Amino acid sequence: MPACCSLKNVCEYETSKVVRIQSVYYGSIKWAIHSVVFLYVCIVLIADKRYQKRDAVISSVHTKVKGVTQTDQRIWDTAEYTVPMQGIDSFFVVTNIIMTENQMQGACPEFPIARAVCSTDRSCTKGHMNPQSNGIQTGRCVKYNTSVNTCEVTAWCPVESSKSAPRPAILRSAENFTVLIKNNIHFPKFNYTKRNISPEFNISCTYNKISAPYCPIFRLGEILQAAGENFSEVAILGGIVGIEINWDCNLDKWLHNCRPKYGFRRLDDKKASEALYPGYNFRFARYYKQANGKEQRTLIKAYGIRFDILVFGTAGQFNFFELLVYIGSALSYFGLAQLFVDFLITSYTFPCFKSNPVKEYYYRKKCESVPGPRWALLYVSYVDEPHIVMIDKLLRTSLQKIKGEIVHRRSSDSMHAAKLSAQRLAEGAALGNSQEELQPLQKKEEDSPHLQRPSWCCCGKCRPAELYWEQLCCRRKDGACVTTSALFEQLILSRSTLEFVLLYEDPLWDLKAETATKQLRHCAYKRYIRWRFGEGDNLEKLAVLPNCCRWKIREAFPSEDGQYAGFRRKK
Repeated sequence: MPACCSLKNVCEYETSKVVRIQSVYYGSIKWAIHSVVFLYVCIVLIADKRYQKRDAVISSVHTKVKGVTQTDQRIWDTAEYTVPMQGIDSFFVVTNIIMTENQMQGACPEFPIARAVCSTDRSCTKGHMNPQSNGIQTGRCVKYNTSVNTCEVTAWCPVESSKSAPRPAILRSAENFTVLIKNNIHFPKFNYTKRNISPEFNISCTYNKISAPYCPIFRLGEILQAAGENFSEVAILGGIVGIEINWDCNLDKWLHNCRPKYGFRRLDDKKASEALYPGYNFRFARYYKQANGKEQRTLIKAYGIRFDILVFGTAGQFNFFELLVYIGSALSYFGLAQLFVDFLITSYTFPCFKSNPVKEYYYRKKCESVPGPRWALLYVSYVDEPHIVMIDKLLRTSLQKIKGEIVHRRSSDSMHAAKLSAQRLAEGAALGNSQEELQPLQKKEEDSPHLQRPSWCCCGKCRPAELYWEQLCCRRKDGACVTTSALFEQLILSRSTLEFVLLYEDPLWDLKAETATKQLRHCAYKRYIRWRFGEGDNLEKLAVLPNCCRWKIREAFPSEDGQYAGFRRKK
């Protein structure tokens, strides 16, 4: 496409050339592919709602846990088994505990862990602190019980005496507790806000996937069951469970739907035996003072289940621009039919496929090879070869010796040139004297004996030349020169034929002008190019005449001063 070099180019319109192949086979393939693509585009358009503009959800969560249970020792209510949130949008329920009561700061035996067991004071180091211990060693070895001695430590005494969670869980009945989840969501692009609690909310409902899928009150045991876990087993060591709230909202007026969908899954490591620290637990203490002013505390190691509430979702609303974008992108899929059919047609021209004359004909109609930009480009034609040779190399030797790329000559071009030439020859007979019809301006001269035949000449009619691109013969192998043929005399050297061509191009051309000989000579050059190369773009500029033909034309139509411009090499 030419670059815009003027205002006129701005107002131009260009279109692509189309080759239409009339074939039931290929037509059926095309429409089959188009039907599949159209069906796919429609299904995706409706199923994925590609006509909608999308927006991600923004949410906030608030929870309230309800329930009371009794153990052998006490009554547990909401204030005791729920602790402050351990993360964003989460709540924690205590299911199992290890309590160490009446602790006071002082010196006492360490719990018998591997590095705390001792036999003498030498086994204990004063001031040593083990990350797994409960305090700082004093350097003494004391009795922990009747059978074990441990290093004495300065700590909250007595130290925690149990390292394993009770079985079964102390608060295993917490599976009957319920939690109310309040979730507010907002889609800023559509300025749309909603909550998961509807105005007709029934406070006595409990979530059920079938009977009450939108109830925001959940029983803890059913949450674990929906996640594929047993509450009593998880309650022993604790765990982390996710409550998923998915808002997939359609905000179109004709199909408005925006309600939450709940899902449940366990998030922590289920393989407790393979985990380094199985379950979920942490410690906290409750402090108080005695009547004498001494500080005491109750240490609680709490096992429990942390519930993380995960809110995600998108909302969509019809948008004409989004629909146009999708349709525009989907149109490119229809090009698959053309790509596939073109492959079937052109693949038969490859060596790995069986040759087919019909396919080769289609390929010639569909594809046209043209050379790309090159530093040097020349076209050469030999009378003893049926094709044209394209040479795109810098000449470092005689043009006759260089092998180039074969370009097949178009038969239609040469036939057209031959018919037109014969017609012009017949019509041109009336323009001049019949005796001079085939007579050049000078008589043919015999080959000068003093001129040596160049080494690159194969016809015996070429003259020596210094320039590489002028060292070209009309033949590739030894034989008769093309200038000796009668057709060369009639098509190229006939004055009446050349005058007819010039008058055909310019009806007012002066036959007796001073430059008539030069114009006849240049017209003969062009006639030879069209005869041997055929019609084509830039052939007159890029085709090289053989040395013998060029000098034969110059002898017939010589220059007055004997000077010739010669072939101008293109770069």
